Amino acid sequence: MGNEKKFSDRSCLKSKSSELSRRSFIKKSGAVLAGISIVPRYVLGGQGHVAPSEKISVACIGVGSQGIRVLTNFLRQSEVQIVSVCDVNKGSDDFKEWGKGEMLNRVREVLGDNSWGKFANGGLGGLYPAQDIVRRYYAKERGRAGYDGCSAYIDYRELLEKEKDIDAVIVGTPDHTHAIISIAAMKGGKHVYCQKPMTHTLYEARKMAEVARETKVATQVATGNSASEATRLVCEWIWDGAIGQVREVHNWSTRPVWPQGIERPTEEQTVPDYLNWDLWLGPAPYRPYHSVYQPFDWRGWYDFGTGAVGDMGCYSFDTIFRALKLKAPIRVEASSTKVFEESFPVASIVRFYFGAREGMAPVTIHWYDGELRPQKPDELGDDELEKEGLLFAGDKGKILCGFNGRDPRLIPESAMTGYKQPPKTLARSIGHDEEWIAACKGGEKPGANFEIAGSVTETILLGNVAVRAGKTIKWDSSGMSVTNDKEANELLHSDYRDGWT
Repeated sequence: MGNEKKFSDRSCLKSKSSELSRRSFIKKSGAVLAGISIVPRYVLGGQGHVAPSEKISVACIGVGSQGIRVLTNFLRQSEVQIVSVCDVNKGSDDFKEWGKGEMLNRVREVLGDNSWGKFANGGLGGLYPAQDIVRRYYAKERGRAGYDGCSAYIDYRELLEKEKDIDAVIVGTPDHTHAIISIAAMKGGKHVYCQKPMTHTLYEARKMAEVARETKVATQVATGNSASEATRLVCEWIWDGAIGQVREVHNWSTRPVWPQGIERPTEEQTVPDYLNWDLWLGPAPYRPYHSVYQPFDWRGWYDFGTGAVGDMGCYSFDTIFRALKLKAPIRVEASSTKVFEESFPVASIVRFYFGAREGMAPVTIHWYDGELRPQKPDELGDDELEKEGLLFAGDKGKILCGFNGRDPRLIPESAMTGYKQPPKTLARSIGHDEEWIAACKGGEKPGANFEIAGSVTETILLGNVAVRAGKTIKWDSSGMSVTNDKEANELLHSDYRDGWT
């Protein structure tokens, strides 16, 4: 390998305007080398090793910024073997990071190689970078150069057709393609781990839950707080009567952190060589390429994303639904800044009304985004509300948490100090990802499986329907219809382009 260039060399990194071909990438990354005839111990299993026959073979579909994060998490799971990757982006360094160097540092830490991607100008991801990460990781783990056991595909349909022996897929694509990929995989008998939000439309959420139930595969939505200790504490405290009957919940977010409240650009830009724009659009109506949608900023557009409540509400509403034993709201209303034809508004407030259930009083959830917040509760005294948070207001007190239920506490501080916490009656999780892995191997359903997450997804997406409809909507969950506004029913789903089902 001494004279071969690595992927971290500048010659191997393509900018937005140049193509990263598979052949040039592999040649310059040194990813494919001669095999080795010695059979290492991992092949046979043994102490400290998981034999290949016991591993879950996984394909990662969608390996942009979040896809790379999830891929690196699962690489370190000893019972998982990533055997294939898929993305319509062949490779670019323009993916959004949560801080300068965040994606590169994550990969370097996993690979133990501080030089990986050293010439990247930003978040490095896409098809061939992801394939390179997988190959390098397993080569290092197994102590042999030239590991080439990870295939690469641009079209997920080709992957599912050719890689019939895979056990499971991880879906990390934009929101508007979650359902078509997940349902195709489930119908092929594959277990599915899907990024949040679970789907792009209410109809898709209902269908994904139905298919999961019919196929009996293991499913999980990537809302990690479903497995958290904090969520369990919130449930146990509320069920213990710590704050009495909960009448209101307030949940606020700083999202969006991407452009919203804008019109579609009128000019057309040249599609970057590394991107298959038609496949990226998938089932969405055709529109000319523009960088305003790519990458990450698609979240603010009706055709691709689900706005702030879709992006983040899936986390917090998971905790709220569990603690308050919620199913479906009876009505939803919203107010917002100017509503645009194709993109979500800059800020909104949405109110979800739920009836009485299981001995619990009717409750209203108030959602705030665009950095809007509720009125500060008197119990905080001189302290200020955090920029994001979750507040349960009951007849006898209040519980204040981080956005998705993190670090719960009764307020004021004296209430927390004087509270005798109840026994831990809920089973504790082995870990969010681990729950899914165990289910793939025949264990119990994960906590955020599609049937549970489907109800949460339908509710938060109803918030978007109310925002776009501009009026209170009355919801019939069993009939899956808005009963007081026929036009609002058109927003429960969107037509797919020809060729996509």
